[in-house]
Amino acid sequence: MNALIEISQNLLGSYGWMIQVFIIVFITLLLNFLAKRLLARIERQLSKTSNVWDDALIAAAGKPLAFLIWVLGFAWAAQVVQAVSNAPIFSAISPLRDVLIIFLLAWFLVRFIREAETNVLAADPDPDDESPIDETTVHALGKLIRLAVIITASLVVLQTLGYSVSGVLAFGGIGGIAVGFAAKDLLANFFGGLMIYLDRPFAVGDWIRSPDQEIEGTVEYIGWRQTRIRTFDKRPLYVPNSTFAQISVENPSRMSHRRINETIGLRYDDAAVLSLVVADVKTMLEQHDEIDSSQTLMVNVNAFGASSLDFFIYCFTKTVNWEHYHVVKQDVLVSILAVVELHGAEVAYPTQVVDLKPLPASSE
Repeated sequence: MNALIEISQNLLGSYGWMIQVFIIVFITLLLNFLAKRLLARIERQLSKTSNVWDDALIAAAGKPLAFLIWVLGFAWAAQVVQAVSNAPIFSAISPLRDVLIIFLLAWFLVRFIREAETNVLAADPDPDDESPIDETTVHALGKLIRLAVIITASLVVLQTLGYSVSGVLAFGGIGGIAVGFAAKDLLANFFGGLMIYLDRPFAVGDWIRSPDQEIEGTVEYIGWRQTRIRTFDKRPLYVPNSTFAQISVENPSRMSHRRINETIGLRYDDAAVLSLVVADVKTMLEQHDEIDSSQTLMVNVNAFGASSLDFFIYCFTKTVNWEHYHVVKQDVLVSILAVVELHGAEVAYPTQVVDLKPLPASSE
């Protein structure tokens, strides 16, 4: 009996580390399960609030927290095995654990910034807010903060592994010159994107065009290297950001008014009522609800055409919406036709008058 007890104690002494590892793995699984349940419950409670930041925090913490629990669990188990085996490979457990923790923390911050960016843009805008959230600014801030997090995490990892951060920064200053020459176009696009974010000649959703190149469409995305524009035939157009520093860009989305500039011709037979038609058309435009009379408004005879007496209208609509503008323009043109018909006149069309003279009588 004593012999059996002694054998059992020897076995427990030899394989006790396996039991400890099993317990650590079980605890890790249990903590991972409880963490998921807890986050799910907190997420259900926070979904009832209108705060976009707490939702982003919970959504960003899920996967990094699960990996963090497993990293700590495996590091703990590896330390137990290290105490038994004393293998040199286990000396890397501690720095590897620290590097993984830094990586997971950076991953969590990047996810949190991205989730917050999405939630802020998806939040219902306040109809009474005179300064709505600008999508381009939100994207720019999100990219800058994520870049700062990644750079900081990289420097902390190097410091954790025993590298001198000051030496790395000094090397980066020297190497940056060489990289600058090698990646000249890439840096030009980067600073071009930075200038777009700072000067803001256009934003996501704006309709832009360039008189210097065949660029026209709606801006869909502004990146650090290129900008994606959706043309009106629905094709994506990718423009390097450095291009915008060399060309003129027109932004019709920011126009204050839309212009109506049309020429109408009356018949020469209607010359007697031409001045009356012009005066009534001008009065009609001045009283039109959709025409901004505080802007330039002109209705004048300007040409004797080949087959018409031409007058032009020049005015600006209050709306800048493309579809509504055409509705207003149609109403204006139809109203002009009504004024012309009211005076018994007609809109001219190309005509020719053929004068046929009789032939002289024959002398025979």
